[in-house]
Amino acid sequence: MGTTKAMADVLERLADVIESRKAADPDASYVGRLLARGEDSVLKKIGEEATELVMAAKDGERLRIVEETADLWFHCLIALAHYGLRPSDVLMELRRREGISGIDEKAARQDGIRIEAERKG
Repeated sequence: MGTTKAMADVLERLADVIESRKAADPDASYVGRLLARGEDSVLKKIGEEATELVMAAKDGERLRIVEETADLWFHCLIALAHYGLRPSDVLMELRRREGISGIDEKAARQDGIRIEAERKG
């Protein structure tokens, strides 16, 4: 359990750094530059990193898979910061899903979407 906490702490520390750089000079900070370019730039970067991860996985390059996953997670942390969220929000959602079949969890989300659509309709 200590290892899990240590990993969560790494995400929280990284989120703190990202938060501190949100308003940084875009010429001096990558995070500041990316956020200054706006939401579309952040989201586009996540798409690019996800694609690079898929390509690394298709090539079976284990080290590149780890590196690209780190890049993707980093950019997801930037998106979370942009929306005022923290890694702990994602970890709580994962904890909520723990022990729930992926099929059941997806069905519950679909049911929720249907119920919401019926309320609006």
